[in-house]
Amino acid sequence: MQAYFFKMTTLQEIERRRTFGIISHPDAGKTTLTEKLLLFGGAIQTAGAVKSNKIKKHATSDFMEIEKQRGISVATSVMGFEYKNKKINLLDTPGHEDFAEDTYRTLTAVDSVIMVIDCVKGVEPQTRKLLEVCRMRNTPVIVFINKLDREGRDPFDLLDEIEKELKIKVRPLSWPIGMGKQFKGVYSLYEKSLILFDAGNKQKPESSLKIDDVNAPEIETNIGARFAEKLREEVEIIESVYPQFNPAEYLKGNISPVFFGSAVNNFGVRELLDCFVDIAPVPQSRETEQREVQPTDKDFSGFVFKIHANIDPKHRDRIAFLRICSGVFERNKNYFHVRENRQLKFSNPTAFMAAEKNVIDEAFPGDIIGLYDTGVFKIGDTLTEGSKESFKGIPSFSPEIFRYVNNTDPMKTKQLNKGLEQLTDEGVAQLFTKTLNNRKILGTVGALQFEVIQHRLKSEYGASCTFENINLYKACWISSIDKNKLKSFIQEKSHHMAIDKDNKPVFLAESAWSLQMAQEKNPEIAFHFKSEF
Repeated sequence: MQAYFFKMTTLQEIERRRTFGIISHPDAGKTTLTEKLLLFGGAIQTAGAVKSNKIKKHATSDFMEIEKQRGISVATSVMGFEYKNKKINLLDTPGHEDFAEDTYRTLTAVDSVIMVIDCVKGVEPQTRKLLEVCRMRNTPVIVFINKLDREGRDPFDLLDEIEKELKIKVRPLSWPIGMGKQFKGVYSLYEKSLILFDAGNKQKPESSLKIDDVNAPEIETNIGARFAEKLREEVEIIESVYPQFNPAEYLKGNISPVFFGSAVNNFGVRELLDCFVDIAPVPQSRETEQREVQPTDKDFSGFVFKIHANIDPKHRDRIAFLRICSGVFERNKNYFHVRENRQLKFSNPTAFMAAEKNVIDEAFPGDIIGLYDTGVFKIGDTLTEGSKESFKGIPSFSPEIFRYVNNTDPMKTKQLNKGLEQLTDEGVAQLFTKTLNNRKILGTVGALQFEVIQHRLKSEYGASCTFENINLYKACWISSIDKNKLKSFIQEKSHHMAIDKDNKPVFLAESAWSLQMAQEKNPEIAFHFKSEF
């Protein structure tokens, strides 16, 4: 009876979970939308100011010092809150393209995505890249077209661009009435209601009228005859041109519902959230090297998708973010670290509200928990209740920009090395050591990461360094079935060889041509552009 009760409770908890990420191009309003969702969930009481350096309150999800100074999100934040008896786990990802790899990893830990698009700018390059990652995993996507209080582009043109550029089918579930100074509100096709916009009241800038028929005379009364006529025409076009919304097709990643609103004015967000809790997927299965793990499996399992040092600079803490995939995680219980082949116990696992952390006693599939880490975790590590299986990992990609690290304070060498080790464990950059002279090289996908690393080394570790340009095209991991061939290649190319943090050999190609020559002359050597091979 007890086992049956336990199983039922676990099933109910799984059904309650909704774990999703918010993605967008920088400045589309993603962090603002995150805050408004938290306000609706009662997780925060007042919104912070993201952009203004003069205002001391910053976006709840931007807790790193450099994020506050620059007004951008550079690290993924995790926030949990309750809404309509659902447990919402929200992951706010970096919008800046220089931090795309952190976002790619985060997308392995979510079950669905809300994509924010600026109604003025439409689809932007970073949006395309992120959607490609979602498509690889058939992740369901809801689109939120933001900034309707500004003069933006025609809504039908925006939908056409989204379908063409992102290669996804869309179905509007709300529709804007006017735009910019003429913005009157939205008509919810999902709830059959008219939501009116009041720009003068940012705390509660909307009132909702239940209207089952778009031809109802109340529409004229509230928005005027001209806007009412245009709305009816556009709703007719929507119903004839776009497919009926099918939740099953959304869950397969085949169709994306679209909502319109203005996050900064707190408008259209409730409709988005209400629909999201209705239709978004519960925790999904995950692949290991050996099998597919279902959230309903009895034994606990989970994987580390992010590591963050110094969330609280006062305490020098380092936290591994773990996505629970199956079973129930319990505090003070022994779990098996598969890569290290040893048991670990966690006395203070935490749940997150951005920088705030609360110790928890248990957590369920779909939850993201923080485990205090003394350096035993790497991104992609698996924890289980004893089984020796590994979730299909989260690879590092070949970096695109490289710099030598020069220590400017020899007295702080120890701090610099520790800082580089911990920050690269987080995945913000990759660390290579040249075989010939032991010089350290940092590789990143974007230039802004060097600024972030330099800032964090100084503020969190008291270490100073400069970066020196190095002319490199690619860093490729190499392998071969023939161990002797691999050894002779490493000796022959010693001037171009390095090792990564796991002591794997890495070939540093100075140009596309030199890489091509190395590949052609050494057919027995495999060149890998991802660390996982």
